Amino acid sequence: MSRWTNRPEGSNWGEFGADDQIGRLNLITPERVRAAAAEVKAGERFCLSLPLDMPGGNLLNPRRYPPEIRPTVRSGDRPNMNYNLSQDDPSMIDVICDDLVVLHTQYSSQWDSLAHVGQEFDADGDGKAEIVYYNGYRGGEHICGPQDEGGSRAHALGIENMAAVGVQGRGVMIDLEGEFSWAQTMVGYDDLMRVMDKDNVTVEEGDMVCLHTGFAQMIMEMGGTPDKEKLHNSCAALDGRDGKLLNWITDSGLSLLIADNYAVEAHPSRPGEGSCAFLPIHEHCLFKLGIHLGELWYLTPLNTWLKAHGRSRFLLTAPPIRLPGAVGSPANPVATV
Repeated sequence: MSRWTNRPEGSNWGEFGADDQIGRLNLITPERVRAAAAEVKAGERFCLSLPLDMPGGNLLNPRRYPPEIRPTVRSGDRPNMNYNLSQDDPSMIDVICDDLVVLHTQYSSQWDSLAHVGQEFDADGDGKAEIVYYNGYRGGEHICGPQDEGGSRAHALGIENMAAVGVQGRGVMIDLEGEFSWAQTMVGYDDLMRVMDKDNVTVEEGDMVCLHTGFAQMIMEMGGTPDKEKLHNSCAALDGRDGKLLNWITDSGLSLLIADNYAVEAHPSRPGEGSCAFLPIHEHCLFKLGIHLGELWYLTPLNTWLKAHGRSRFLLTAPPIRLPGAVGSPANPVATV
């Protein structure tokens, strides 16, 4: 039985199959991976992740905290760090370190899974809105909270689906910082096209689009002690209320949308009309089109190299961690140029 009768206007639900859970990642075909590999000319590599304890504190998002690292325990309650096994057997000379991490999966450089943002939407066509996610997967049935049977986890659309694909393809850099510096700016379709035309940037179907704003560089320069005013009032972000921009995201065929800022789009967005999404690009990408979003990536060193060499394209390898049921994941992407 289909999970939906109505699909949202402008969505692609069902176009990759009734049970699809990876959305526009389907557009990264073997042919497009081979084309991405052809972008490797110099063999230089760039890590596109912030240190996962950045930005520091919880001023950017009060619900997300830096990782906590602590040792596991062994032999009762002794910490398993610099643990010499001679304590247990005098004939042993090994010394062991073993730790665990309490991790907010979307604190720093991250991927949003397709279970990260859904909507109250009348997918049944009965005049009553229900909680649904991309391709009609249901809240309380497929994406569950603590009160639901099966516990708090995504039984569908979890980040492990993205990981299993082996995310690799052609990245395309769009340098918004070069146009707007670190001034807080809502970037609409016309602004984006102007930047792309100036820098001779082309986006083709299946490309992974990276938006460089300088925000993550600003975080790095703060050194783990961020300034709240700067965090919330700096750098470019997409204007999610710009209908032409949303149409471009659809028509361009991009497979993934990535930025070095907090949420890809301006947060909060411009006021909408009537009942509307608080995060319209999250709605458009995650909910309607199945486009995973990457946020808080560290793009500045790569962008600097690309600009110096007159390039905008590169091979991007960017799988999330394969953690079943998670709605987001830390990202440690690698660009090869």
